[in-house]
Amino acid sequence: MKKLKNFFRDIAHYPSAIAGSIIIFLLIVLAAYALIKIPYAEAVRLWRGGEDVWYQNPKFAPPIWYNWFTEKKQPVSFAVKSGDGKGMMTKTVTVGEQNTSSIEFTYSFDYNYDGYPQDLMIYFTSTYAEKPPFVSVYLITPDERKIRIDDFGINAKQTFRFSQDEKLLKRLKTEDAMKGLFSVPKSDPPVTLKGTYQLLIQGVAFEKDSDINAEFVMHGQVAGWAGTDHQRRDLGISLLWGTPIALAFGLLAAVFTAVLTMIISAVGAWYGGWIDALIQRITEINMVLPFLAILIMVGTFYSRSIWLILGVTVALSIFTSSIKSYRAMFMQVKESTYIEAAKAYGASNTRIIFQYLMPRIIPLLIPALVSSVPSYVFLEASLAILGLGDPVLPTWGKMINDAERNGALYKGLYYWILEPAVLLMFTGLGFAAVGFALDRIFNPKLRGL
Repeated sequence: MKKLKNFFRDIAHYPSAIAGSIIIFLLIVLAAYALIKIPYAEAVRLWRGGEDVWYQNPKFAPPIWYNWFTEKKQPVSFAVKSGDGKGMMTKTVTVGEQNTSSIEFTYSFDYNYDGYPQDLMIYFTSTYAEKPPFVSVYLITPDERKIRIDDFGINAKQTFRFSQDEKLLKRLKTEDAMKGLFSVPKSDPPVTLKGTYQLLIQGVAFEKDSDINAEFVMHGQVAGWAGTDHQRRDLGISLLWGTPIALAFGLLAAVFTAVLTMIISAVGAWYGGWIDALIQRITEINMVLPFLAILIMVGTFYSRSIWLILGVTVALSIFTSSIKSYRAMFMQVKESTYIEAAKAYGASNTRIIFQYLMPRIIPLLIPALVSSVPSYVFLEASLAILGLGDPVLPTWGKMINDAERNGALYKGLYYWILEPAVLLMFTGLGFAAVGFALDRIFNPKLRGL
């Protein structure tokens, strides 16, 4: 306990270490939240899902907080459904004669934005035996105009898109249905008409057990806390799940590499002879191999599985210059008096290596281990940006790759790149700050720097 108190006291002397520790703690909390809130199977389903999963989201929509920094407020996406128990869309059923029934849906929403929606959709579902129900759709504007949208019969499942209805465009005398519906009449240039709008759907069912339900979706210009991409996916999924993936990859690669490197160095330094020579020759060969090029070849010609990439990364990172650095340290420790004493009372080679040699080096290993985590996190992200990331998992690098392939910079969709980039930078900053502080604590020669 005393040593632990002294350690935290030393850490407290470095404000950068405190800031880095806070960043790492927040990343761990975010990773835990992602794992609990969105299980792995659900995250993969959402990330790989198509139109049927993200139909409520618009394409290329910045996050909602985008409106905080602009004078012209953009419409926020929403979706309401009849019969969802929330009472947001009112449904009234009136039974008539000869097994007919009138079904009316109403939904009021405030529109106080300066921009126009991308589109409005109604998703109808109905039950019937032979005669399909018939509906009439209206939009009542704040100035009390009742605009007839369309009248049509509906199937068991049917989608009506306002912007694609040719009859509506002719009726509004415009090529943009959204401007025709949400503008002040005869305004030039068009100005949005702000206030409370009401969607009115009047349906008729012609059979006794026939029924209608509707879901009203507005694709605004902004959506979600992280925005959406080209496939309507909520980018919050990849931001959240990218955190545990990045931390797991970085920590596992750093720990396995550091521990295996230290063990191999200790074995070579202790036994010497052909064992040490073999380790040194393998290290020298590995040091001249193109590390990134090998990973690219593995991802291109074999598999892009993140676990395979992790295994290859560890294998290529063991026999590096660290082997020679640790070997030099172990050669000094090997000549210590307590090592001679351990040999004299008959300690085994394994005991000497793991209980006498390696514990002396661990204090120097910890700072290097912590500082190396960001390099592995950036390595995984770099491979994903090059298109060699795991196709199943939502990661920060995959977000940047998708953004680059879909022209995010040219379209002004900076949030798509900045969000994962900021998380990558904070991850590197947090571990680097803690690693540098630990290096000063465990290495007295650096404390004055």
